[in-house]
Amino acid sequence: MSSGSAQRVTARGGDLGEFSTAVGDAYFPHRLDVRGRPEVGADLRAVDLGPVRLARIGWGSEVSVTSDHPGAWAVNVPRSGVLEAQVSGAHVLSLDGQATVCPPDEPTRMIRWSADCAIVGMRIDRSYLADDVTALVGLAADSMPRQLDLRSAEGQAWWGLLATLGSEALRNPDLVANPTVARRMAATLTAALVTACFPDEPGCGEARPRIVSRVYDAMEADPSRDWTAAEMAREAGVGIRRLQQGFRRYAGTTPTHALQEIRLARVHDDLLAGATDTVADAAYRWGFTHLGRFAAAYRAAYGVPPSATLRGAGRS
Repeated sequence: MSSGSAQRVTARGGDLGEFSTAVGDAYFPHRLDVRGRPEVGADLRAVDLGPVRLARIGWGSEVSVTSDHPGAWAVNVPRSGVLEAQVSGAHVLSLDGQATVCPPDEPTRMIRWSADCAIVGMRIDRSYLADDVTALVGLAADSMPRQLDLRSAEGQAWWGLLATLGSEALRNPDLVANPTVARRMAATLTAALVTACFPDEPGCGEARPRIVSRVYDAMEADPSRDWTAAEMAREAGVGIRRLQQGFRRYAGTTPTHALQEIRLARVHDDLLAGATDTVADAAYRWGFTHLGRFAAAYRAAYGVPPSATLRGAGRS
């Protein structure tokens, strides 16, 4: 199946060989075992969004399906019937309102895929999902749960997007033929999935992803510390490059510049309060080691030299 495309395949009768091949091409290669007589026709609808593929699959017969899911995650939502699986050695039974999450490059066996079970599936390239999980929640992708509850607010949000965007793409194949549109849809769905799998703690109100918030919190707690890029990355639990990407994407700045802003604010507060005898004492206290660069950064941030702020505090 080519990127930026949509297709539909149907099959009648008990011979599912060609249909199984189509499912393998559109979603995942697998081994199929037909366990019951056909009840309805098999039906496949699939959309390729580049790093993400969407599929609606109904076999029309009770089957078992085994796949290693090479190179990609699978998130399968049964819209009816029963989807019973062995995933990484764990037993997962999913009904309507739940999703089975299958990791890449590990054997997963759908022990029972009932004849009345049609799934909506989302396939996400391994590296693509790993990037979003790390950027959004600061964890490794192998922390993904093996089952997702779609009754939570985050689960409902992801499922609503999946149903809406998938239906729109099938109705309008020209839409996903545009690579920019296809990748935007893929990014939206993946971010919503990660949020559903790793919901924030109630009441945390966190606007930034956790890898960014962790570093901000650590720098706020100890701005005078001689922070290095490696130490910042260690606080976030990611590599330096991933940390920089997270700050650019979600905070519109760099970790180093964010630290400078925190330090400048602390110096500014001290100068306003008259809590220091000299500008240099305040600058050194909060981690600045080069007074010339500090003074230039202060003027750029507050529109006056730091000495003017201190003098103003002395007159008040």
